[in-house]
Amino acid sequence: MRKMTQLLDNDQFLEKVGVTTKSSLQGDHPSCQDFTVSHVGPDDGLLRVQMKKIQSENMQTTEEWLRTYSLESLQLTLEHLINEGNVILNSRNSVEEIEITEETVHNFESRLSEVIELYQQRIQWLLQDSRKVFGLIKGTKVGLVVDVSHVSHGSRLLDFQKDLLCLIDEQLCYKKQLYCLSFSTEISPLWESPRNINVHVLHEARQWVQQLEPGRGCNLLKALKHVLMMKELNSLVLIVGSCPDQSLEILSDHAQQCMLGRRLQTHTVIYDCSNPASSVVLKNLAGAVRGRYHFYSSEIENIDSSDVHLLLQESQKAKDLLKSIKQSFQRGIGGSLISRIADVSTEFANTAPSNFLAKPPKHEGPLVIQTTSALPRTSKDWLKTNGLKAKKLNLYQVLAPNAFSPVEEFVPILKKTVSSTIHEKAMMQFKWYDGTVKNIHIDLPALYNYQKLLAKMVRTYEKRIDWLSVASRRIWGSVCERRVVILVDISMTNSMHIIHIQHSLRLLLEEQMSNTNYFNIIAFGSDVVPWQMEMVPSKPENLQNAWRWVLSLQCKGSRNFLSALRRAVEVDFRDKDKHKSQGLYLLTTGIPDQETHTISAYVAEVCRGFDLQLHVCLFSVVEDVKSKGIIPAHYASPAEAAIAFKEIVQAANGTFHWFGEEGIFESDDITIIVSEMEKANNYSQKCAFLVESLKQRSVNQSVNPFIPEGHSNVLTKKEKRRPQKLPPPKPTALSLARMCIKDNHSAGRNASTRVLAWRPTSAKAEIPPAQAIKEWPQTEHKRKHKPRKQPEFSVSVFYTDKGRNVGTIYRKYPKIMSITKTVPSVTLPKKEEICSSKEWLTKYSIKKLNLELPRLMFGPSCTHQKKTVESLHKKVSAKYCAIFPSVEINGVVKHLQFQPKELEIYTEQLEKVLKCYIKRIQWLLSGSRRVFGTILEANVCVLIDTSGSMDPCLAHITRELASLIWEQLRKNEVRFNLLRFAENTECWKECLVQATDATCHDAVQWVSTFHAYGNSCILTALQKALSLQDVEALYVLTDGKPDTSCNLILKEIERLRKKQAIKIHTISFSCTDRGANEFLKKLASQTGGRYHCSFGDVDGQLAAHRMLTEGLDDEDDPVFPYFEGDDLKKLTQEVAKARSFLKQAKSLRLLLQKWNTNQKDNYGFKKSAQTLQDSNQALYSPKLKHN
Repeated sequence: MRKMTQLLDNDQFLEKVGVTTKSSLQGDHPSCQDFTVSHVGPDDGLLRVQMKKIQSENMQTTEEWLRTYSLESLQLTLEHLINEGNVILNSRNSVEEIEITEETVHNFESRLSEVIELYQQRIQWLLQDSRKVFGLIKGTKVGLVVDVSHVSHGSRLLDFQKDLLCLIDEQLCYKKQLYCLSFSTEISPLWESPRNINVHVLHEARQWVQQLEPGRGCNLLKALKHVLMMKELNSLVLIVGSCPDQSLEILSDHAQQCMLGRRLQTHTVIYDCSNPASSVVLKNLAGAVRGRYHFYSSEIENIDSSDVHLLLQESQKAKDLLKSIKQSFQRGIGGSLISRIADVSTEFANTAPSNFLAKPPKHEGPLVIQTTSALPRTSKDWLKTNGLKAKKLNLYQVLAPNAFSPVEEFVPILKKTVSSTIHEKAMMQFKWYDGTVKNIHIDLPALYNYQKLLAKMVRTYEKRIDWLSVASRRIWGSVCERRVVILVDISMTNSMHIIHIQHSLRLLLEEQMSNTNYFNIIAFGSDVVPWQMEMVPSKPENLQNAWRWVLSLQCKGSRNFLSALRRAVEVDFRDKDKHKSQGLYLLTTGIPDQETHTISAYVAEVCRGFDLQLHVCLFSVVEDVKSKGIIPAHYASPAEAAIAFKEIVQAANGTFHWFGEEGIFESDDITIIVSEMEKANNYSQKCAFLVESLKQRSVNQSVNPFIPEGHSNVLTKKEKRRPQKLPPPKPTALSLARMCIKDNHSAGRNASTRVLAWRPTSAKAEIPPAQAIKEWPQTEHKRKHKPRKQPEFSVSVFYTDKGRNVGTIYRKYPKIMSITKTVPSVTLPKKEEICSSKEWLTKYSIKKLNLELPRLMFGPSCTHQKKTVESLHKKVSAKYCAIFPSVEINGVVKHLQFQPKELEIYTEQLEKVLKCYIKRIQWLLSGSRRVFGTILEANVCVLIDTSGSMDPCLAHITRELASLIWEQLRKNEVRFNLLRFAENTECWKECLVQATDATCHDAVQWVSTFHAYGNSCILTALQKALSLQDVEALYVLTDGKPDTSCNLILKEIERLRKKQAIKIHTISFSCTDRGANEFLKKLASQTGGRYHCSFGDVDGQLAAHRMLTEGLDDEDDPVFPYFEGDDLKKLTQEVAKARSFLKQAKSLRLLLQKWNTNQKDNYGFKKSAQTLQDSNQALYSPKLKHN
């Protein structure tokens, strides 16, 4: 007791930790006699009672206390240390330095150490008694608002009541007025108005605490509406232990409106809550109303409090400063021990004392403003004059003059339909953009010139991308509007990136803002701070003033983006209907405090019908929320933030730009240019295929056939028309017979002689067949008859055994239609469509996209042919077997007629489709779709099983159901109703209601009252839901079999659906009963619905992530788990099919490359052998003739 008395007599200690002593209060406060009680005999007991009164009335918040004991107030900053030194000039390098004596430095370090100890003492004092649980309560007229939804019967309730009683006894009993209110779903005030504190009031308050009962739901908005009507209060204490039913923006908007013009101190307490969402909402609510927060948990030792955080922050500044001084002093003395001085350079002195972030050169210097003659354009506008279509370089524009549609017409004379034909040497069949087939006349010089122009345009597009990727355009994109407002995120999470943000603004002000007419800058954290009240002209002096203002920005608060946006729209763009070319540019590092759909709706409303766009520049950083006082209301990964901002930008008709220190990750301006480049490359490849196909056809064109007339001597008959020209003889050595014919100059040059002058180069006595004859000559007599469709023939010529007679063989071949197959260029959706996987795959399946490998590569003409030759008594392969490589497909030998380049293009297209499939699977496994699937219809009813078996997972289901309401029903404006079923059923509303903010909040509040009990009466629930008017589909979530017969339910549902065809989608949640899952599948299939099961979602997300990051080369790893749900099952099957085709295509490409290499080697060997044979014949033929 004596030690306690000595401590209370220590005025210096009490003043340092924030308590004003009795001696300093004389004449300013009433006496302490009212608090002296008769049974306190000793003087130290009386002193303790008096000091409690002094502490409660006069203890300061940390913010107030730091006005006296901060480093700045105590003159313990680096600037103050430097002011105590002398400036000297270093003779070696002529650099100005600060010379400070060792004694001064030691003295300064000693004071810093004392201040750090003082901060620790203050923190220890704040973590004692009721201050540890509830923090420091300020104000004299206090409203105490207590949430009882988190407490339950037993020790948790008793601990909570005990802590509240300590709060009343230690802090609230010394206030002037008190008002108490408890709330859960409903509110329960203790009194109608605030009461003056006396013994009876305190007794009633204690009894009220002891009678608190647990409740359900946390309707904080209703409690705030009631307590804020008490105008007498000057302090509001909110003690919350669970996540509020309402969102942060609703709570903060209402609190700000009600507190406008009032000096009401708000103190939010998060009491023993494990839900991180609750702490986020309460912290940011305190920041929105400029109040304080305190987080207490009985499970962990760390106490998170705004008061403690400010002390820790100030203490860390002192520690950093102490460390920096020690390092500088050690470097300064170096080897000069005599002088004992510390050298501090002026550059170090100019560094900010709070941190030591690196700055670019001349960061704080004046702007170097650049001006350009023309205002830049967006890539979309730029392509209107520089795109392929604008330059008339679209492939279909180039080919259109030489493109002819195949014609089929009925000829009355022939009494049948006749099709047009094409000239095989000069025309090709080509698939047009509308899906039809055109006959194209190939103009080779024109196509070569077209390809050169395409290459030139690609280089132009590359220059445009390079231009967009440098200087300020790398950060902001291209600023194209005349009236511009810049929104800058300066939330607390950006404190380590403030130099980057300032430098980004400097580049923008220097390089692009001079091209605009008017501008303004608005910085926002929790509060909105505009540079000017409205836009000002973009003059050099205004730009310089704006830069000086930017240098003074400090990071604090969270991301209240919606307030900054409203300020810009309602003030800077209040006359948006009178002006053109107006733009908002947002520079941020993360997702806003408000919901994405709320911002999107607001942006769409204010931008609709006006020339006003919102452009988002997302700076990708890693947010370190552990060391910050206020964490974001919403946390999202960079990819999730990008998705949210894309949705906002789309609503505002703006552009999205995502960049980081590594470079540009995504940019709408660059993406549209890349798309045009891909289009140019695609056109160039199609041109190359056309030319290559035409060349291949010309090479394969055989010798023109002889024209038969009727029998074997037809070749010697003279015809009236000019005979067809035969090919020249091949260079081969002449036999004796041919040499004799050559020497006989008097011999007549008839057709048979010309035939003898040519022999095959091979040792075989066979002549390759000529090309098919398209027309069969007719006599005049035959032409008078009705023409018949003649078959196509080929003719082979051979020598007979007698003399020089020549025989011919005619062979009829079926007409073969040859259409060149090319790999199609696929077009995939840019954003996910709200539809079932079955419907989605009807548009984007591999079959629909014409990417099935067997159909694309192996047609009927690719089959390996063998035919029995009677003279050889064996089967002989077709002649083209040696020309093409062959593979075995499903037991059938096929010939490859594709080129490696075509297979490479096929692989690229298939990988593009595969990535689209995997991203859609990720989309289906995210958000509320993971549990409930995708809501497709516009009028639905959701049925939730709340039987006793659902008790372990009911809390999780309610959270997911709340996410479903906001993410799908509200976002897509679905009319809906909710129905829970166990032993009995209960509907949320009597009919379907429109999804608005009010109805969604009401629905979430109703869902929070769920509790599990009884059996699953699913038939009664289905009957009641099917009776709702205008309902299109039901979504039934359950975890097991129903209580009644499954067959009875199926028959009854079928009977009810005859009146109205309503789909029933079933959702299996944590159900391991195979029979129950089969029942749900049958119920969904019978009613035209879908079956959904979330089992394997985690493994599926991991597999999808690995596929996108590690590649798709291995068909067996990673693989998706077996999904039983219809949507995921169909997609994963399509993924497996595509991966199989991808593996086959890569194998075939390697086979073709290897085969081509072998063919080149064999051709070189045969050529060498032929050369050797020719030289041998030339050597021995003269000797043979002489003999």
